[in-house]
Formats: sequence, C-alpha cells, structure tokens
Amino acid sequence: MADPLSFTQELLTRAHSPTTAAQHHDERVTRRPLLIRATSPVPSARADRRAALNSRKASSKSRKTLKPRPLSAAQKRSLGLLEIPKAQQKFAIYEPLHALWLGYMREILGADGKGDRKPYVSAAGAGAMLASADMHGAMVEVVRSRCVSRVGVKGIVVRDCKFVFEIITKGNCVKSIPKEHTIFRFEIPLPVTEAGETLKPFVFDVIGEQFQNRAPDRAKKLPKMHYQPDM
Repeated sequence: MADPLSFTQELLTRAHSPTTAAQHHDERVTRRPLLIRATSPVPSARADRRAALNSRKASSKSRKTLKPRPLSAAQKRSLGLLEIPKAQQKFAIYEPLHALWLGYMREILGADGKGDRKPYVSAAGAGAMLASADMHGAMVEVVRSRCVSRVGVKGIVVRDCKFVFEIITKGNCVKSIPKEHTIFRFEIPLPVTEAGETLKPFVFDVIGEQFQNRAPDRAKKLPKMHYQPDM
C-alpha cells in the first residue's frame, strides 16, 4: 500500500514545480491544524442581552413557583378560618372593642368633649361619615326587617362582611344579620361636660343597603343619595 504522504507529493509535483509543490505540501498538509471540535462564533451584544433576559425570566418564574398562593374563599371555609372558635364566642371578650369603637365614633363626629360648644350632628353632615365608618365593635340593634324574627336582635359587630353583620349577643350567641332590607340602630353616649351636665346620647338609624361593602372598600367609596323603598 502506497504511503499517503508520497501520493500527495506526487500529485502536487504533477501540477506545480518541485519547489512550489514542496511549499504547498509543507503548509497545507504537514502543518495544517487538526480541529477536534468546530469553534463557535463570538456571540453578539444582542444575543448576550437576550440570554440575560431569558435568565432573569427563568429565575423570576422559579421564585413565583416557590411563593405560596393566597387561599381562596372556599379553602378558607373548609379550614374554618372564617369561623369564630367556640371558646371565643363570649360577649365579655368584645366589650373592650365596643369601648374603642365609641371613642372612634366620637372623634369622627366631633363629639369627644374637646371644645366649649355642645356637639351638634345633622343628618347631612354625619350621613357620609357614618356610611364610610368601620362598624367592627358597634353595638347595633335591628329595629326594622322584612324578617320579623330578627327585629330586636342586639349585639356587638364582630365581623363586618359585605352582605351581613355578624354580631355576638349578650347570651354569647353569634348571629349573621343580612344588611339587605334591614335597618339598624346604635347609640353613641356623650361624655359629661365640664359643668357636670349629662348630654343625651346620639341615636342613629342606618339602612343596611348603605353598608353593603367591605369595611376597607366602604371607607374609599362616596355614598350616593337615592330612593330607599324600605323607608
């Protein structure tokens, strides 16, 4: 079998002079580099930016998968997170909350005893404030309802939901009172004046339909005047 190098030299001498054939053989055959693996081109700046963006998206997606999702309403109900434990269904537990709520209402109505004048509250001035107030801790009483059995129910509001007031009565019983077609009444006693005079408490009758929002949403909503068929 002929030597491959001598065969290559013989072919080059047929096409070129001996000097040129020897030069081509030395440069293109003997000294030719042997590439084990094809080299990749240098990536452009645009390719680098795209790779960095994909890397950030991948890391952000991995963080989102690790972050726990909030529980849905059905999951909260199944776990019993929306229910007040039996051991905490006691009227005495929520009496301090009612005292804090009275101070909160006196402050927003300007009846906290500061100043020399007697507090004066009108329906036009106090209506908007009452409609946007937080009712957690209020002592409410049902004075009018399409369901006659609910009239006279009285207790402290322990949960101000969108469509119901959950109240706890003095008999340590938690009841859900729908806001629709119901009128509630609550009183705000006033502090004794510096002269020792005892003022009559403020008594408010509020329509449940005006409170059919969650407490945080109701604080940002501007109430509108419209006809109420239950009045």
